[in-house]
Amino acid sequence: MTKNDVDKVRTFAVVGHGDSGKTSLTEAMLYDSNMITRLGKIEQGNTVSDYDPKETKRGITINSSLAYLNWKDSTFNIIDTPGYLDFIIDTKTTLRVVDTALIVVCGVSGVEVQTEKVWDYSEEFKLPSIFFINKMDRERADFNRTSQMIKDYFGQNAVPIQLPIGSEETFEGVIDLLKLKAYYFKPGSEGKSQFEEKDIPDDLKEKTNEYRQKMIEAVTEYDDEILMKYLDGEELSQEEILSCLRGGMIERKVFPVLCGSATKNIGIELLLDFIKDYFPSPVDLPEIEVKDLKEQKNIKIKRSLNETPFSALVFKTVADPYVGNLTYFRVFSGELSSDSSVYNATHDIENKVAKIYRMQGKEQAPVSKVIPGGIGAIAKLKKTNTGDTLCDKEHPIEFNRIDYPEPIMKFAIFPKSKGDEDKLSIAINRIVEEEPTIQVYRDEDTGETIIAGMGESHLDVVIETMETKFGVEIEKSTPKVGYKETIRKKIQAEGKYKKQSGGRGQYGHCFVEFEPQERGKSFEFLDKIVGGVIPKQYRPAVEKGIIEAMKKGVFAGYPTVDIKATLYDGSYHTVDSSEMAFKVAGSMAFKKGAAQANPILLEPIYELAVTVPKDYMGDIIGDLNSKRGKIMGMEESEKGRQIIRAQVAQAEIFRYSIDLRSITQGRGTFTMKFSHYEEVPSQIAQEIVEKAKKENESES
Repeated sequence: MTKNDVDKVRTFAVVGHGDSGKTSLTEAMLYDSNMITRLGKIEQGNTVSDYDPKETKRGITINSSLAYLNWKDSTFNIIDTPGYLDFIIDTKTTLRVVDTALIVVCGVSGVEVQTEKVWDYSEEFKLPSIFFINKMDRERADFNRTSQMIKDYFGQNAVPIQLPIGSEETFEGVIDLLKLKAYYFKPGSEGKSQFEEKDIPDDLKEKTNEYRQKMIEAVTEYDDEILMKYLDGEELSQEEILSCLRGGMIERKVFPVLCGSATKNIGIELLLDFIKDYFPSPVDLPEIEVKDLKEQKNIKIKRSLNETPFSALVFKTVADPYVGNLTYFRVFSGELSSDSSVYNATHDIENKVAKIYRMQGKEQAPVSKVIPGGIGAIAKLKKTNTGDTLCDKEHPIEFNRIDYPEPIMKFAIFPKSKGDEDKLSIAINRIVEEEPTIQVYRDEDTGETIIAGMGESHLDVVIETMETKFGVEIEKSTPKVGYKETIRKKIQAEGKYKKQSGGRGQYGHCFVEFEPQERGKSFEFLDKIVGGVIPKQYRPAVEKGIIEAMKKGVFAGYPTVDIKATLYDGSYHTVDSSEMAFKVAGSMAFKKGAAQANPILLEPIYELAVTVPKDYMGDIIGDLNSKRGKIMGMEESEKGRQIIRAQVAQAEIFRYSIDLRSITQGRGTFTMKFSHYEEVPSQIAQEIVEKAKKENESES
């Protein structure tokens, strides 16, 4: 292995909005490079990268999928990524480990919501990016409109370096503005296109010259010396133009725009040539910042084969009930060989590496080693999760971890069969290892097991995975609201438990004063017994009885909070009194007192921060008001968006992610966190109480 081997590696992700044609484009690249013998179709469910049954059933990419190809003297490592909002975080994780983003834009729909998302991620990771306008053969496809949208959204340095020949059903080729040549594509056997190089047609020469000048103006801004030469009217050499293009791409000063049709296989070979000639290799990119765990400081390491010890980042784990986890990693420096060992710096554990696999969709091919830019997979690594750093044990480092957004959609889940609790527990543990954006926890207020994710479709897919992989059937429902009860006035209540049934009886007698406390103060118990009217050993039992009774309030059966209970009087029997009797007496005092102390229902209130483009502000505020929301303030965020801060009852926002997407066409985002409890409006409270009574009656 030499530096030249790394020079010939191109590692990139195919990203974009759902249905822009990412998977079809990946398939066409594999086909034209002779890595596959048949051009698969999304609708037939036989593409290399969409192999999961859940993907073929839905006709969309759900999981990032690996592929590779050899083109001329170079090796391409490709990751086909999801484009739908519920699964877009998988795309972000992928962009963390590639060297370039190939952003696919539909020639009909243009720039869409997730196009903006993946652009934001590419900016965050400072990735060189190019645009490929796909589906130029489709009805209403418009290159000029779509390329202008790209400029409007992502800046004037997004410049076409190709032009289409024809459009819609007459789309037949591509003009290369770098070589000033026209390439006509004709269908060959089994989908293989044959192209012919020709001179640019006369009717497109003026447009070609216009776009070429715009391209030269954009790329020469990368190099001041060449820019001055151009501005002085001197003729630039082809080498100078190409050098500026490649350098500008690497430094994110130029974003080339290409075009074609993946399904018609038009322009794909030109795209492959462009990737080979202009996409950066790992060694072309700047040093990467990591944390030196020995020195406990940040350092920069070279993305090289021989100058830096081995380092890699785990970007995906796939749980399998039979063979264990399959760990996907990208090597940044050094190399990893099979039949060796690897150190997980994140969890301080060393693992034996038997075989390393190269993935072509679901197919595994053993390889002897992986070099910088390479992507591999290892089975059965212990305690290794997405985001972990693998490295040389003598030079322990850690890559910066990705910040994942908080889940925004929740379901309550439970097994359909009562005997499947253990199966469900195993499935949950494995899924949490595989899916870093999934959270599972037990809601102490409602007793439900809650699964939280990035949207309804995301959770549906995760639940389906748990059922198919781990054999547990799962029921889901909207989570219950964690209502609580409290009282509004001070009251004194007597609790007297007297039982005589032959032999020793039971006797406990207490007087307790109950009064409301400030929100959030929970429960306080005061012992103000004077003298020995209740012996000391029985007084804690009164408190226990009250606490136990508070778990199921008198108003609607919800836990009671924020009260103070003062034990001030009572009596006892020298023979019949016991801790149990006073515990029952305390419970009786609470039930009697709370019922007379004007009990009310409290509901959890959440703080929402909703980020939307300005155009949607009025609709969002109106929707929040309809959800009993209180607008607390507004502020401007980066990129001119508005952040609307509000407090909203939990009962109103279980499906807010769906509502927000509908209102903003997916352009809005939000975060939420628990704030406090507040009294439920009387009309709504009455409905809740009546519903609770009916449920109690049906249970009894």
